[in-house]
Amino acid sequence: MKPRYKRAILIVAALAVIGVAALLILNALNSNIALYVTPSEVAAGKAPSGQAFRIGGMVKDGSLKRDGLTVHFVITDLVKDIPVSYTGILPDLFKEGKGAVIQGRLNVDGDFVASEVLAKHDENYMPPEAKHALDQAQKNGSAK
Repeated sequence: MKPRYKRAILIVAALAVIGVAALLILNALNSNIALYVTPSEVAAGKAPSGQAFRIGGMVKDGSLKRDGLTVHFVITDLVKDIPVSYTGILPDLFKEGKGAVIQGRLNVDGDFVASEVLAKHDENYMPPEAKHALDQAQKNGSAK
């Protein structure tokens, strides 16, 4: 075989390997993306089905109930409420009336089953998307 054909075969094989590697990386990144959705969007049916996503807002006062390691509470954007259940240890800063971002999935009953709970880390901090979502929900809720 001529050296030119060997070189061409080597280049084509290298491009194929790079293409397959790129597809595997993009697939892994796509499956790990967690979209951010507000409680109002979940109530409107805009939450991704069959996929993990994040929901953020305030933990509704009086909604925190413990059942062993499982915790039930309600996350709200001050317009719509979404019931959440989480099995595990909550962060120390997780409290009623405080902001939280929760990652998980909706079950068939419409309840949110959390796999991870993140609480804000100081008095004045709230994730920008959560703050914007709360502001939008309040504006839309007061306009109705």
